Amino acid sequence: MSRIKPAHALLALAVVAVWGTNFVVIRAALDELPPLLLGALRFLLALVPAIFFLPRPRVGLANLAGYGLLIGAGQFGLLYIAIDGRISPGLASLVVQTQVFFTIGLAMWLAGERLRGHQLLAVLIAATGLAVVGWHTDATTTVAGLLLVLGAAASWAGGNILTKRAGSINMLAYVVWSSAFAVPVLFALSLTFEGWDRMSTSVQQASTGAWAAVAWQSWANSLFGYAAWNWLLSRYTAATVTPLALLIPVFGMGASAVWLGEPLPAWKLVAAALVISGLALNLFWPQGTRAMASPAADRR
Repeated sequence: MSRIKPAHALLALAVVAVWGTNFVVIRAALDELPPLLLGALRFLLALVPAIFFLPRPRVGLANLAGYGLLIGAGQFGLLYIAIDGRISPGLASLVVQTQVFFTIGLAMWLAGERLRGHQLLAVLIAATGLAVVGWHTDATTTVAGLLLVLGAAASWAGGNILTKRAGSINMLAYVVWSSAFAVPVLFALSLTFEGWDRMSTSVQQASTGAWAAVAWQSWANSLFGYAAWNWLLSRYTAATVTPLALLIPVFGMGASAVWLGEPLPAWKLVAAALVISGLALNLFWPQGTRAMASPAADRR
């Protein structure tokens, strides 16, 4: 597993802070906009006007389309539907981190990346934390909500693999141009399932705060977040970068507790502790191994 540079680790931390707190922003936007329409507007603002200033990245249309559909309609379409009354924002920020397991598994299958012993143990510890969530379904955490977020996580993982295949390209342009494939699909889904009357009424009555929430998701979460994340994925293995996303629940659950008053009972804290413990093991085990090996090498 390649070692991530400190400056790149800080960049990843900034991204996960934006992504984690964004779950609260999503919940606020859903009070005024239906979920699929919210997704369409989010990617529309990410697309326009940036597409007129950024040249199309040197990657095939199939890759761009696949990424746009997986991240747009798949990840965020399903995630917005889940947070719209089917799962609390804080728990959604935790459950969606199963994308780490999906991504590592897909990388092993498609790219031949190896899963080392400490990574397997880290995955098992974090998966135990996610299982704790599954054992505590209630009015704020439904089975449908869990399944929708797992679908969102799988879609995110597929997008990660397509990013790796895209190679070293302009990642900001990649995010912007791929949005062109997400927007029409999300609008079509919104029209089909949410209806024109609800769509038009929501847009006309949306407050300044709702539009600010859409803009935050488009510019901070999509343009900054995904461009920076994809840039990292193009330079490190999936097993190195994707576990950093497990910090998202720290920001997500914390922000949800502070701003939305989401309760943090013992089982939620245990689940979060297990997930973060898995992350810590995955990140720090190689460094500890090298530190232990160095004195022996010096003696020789």
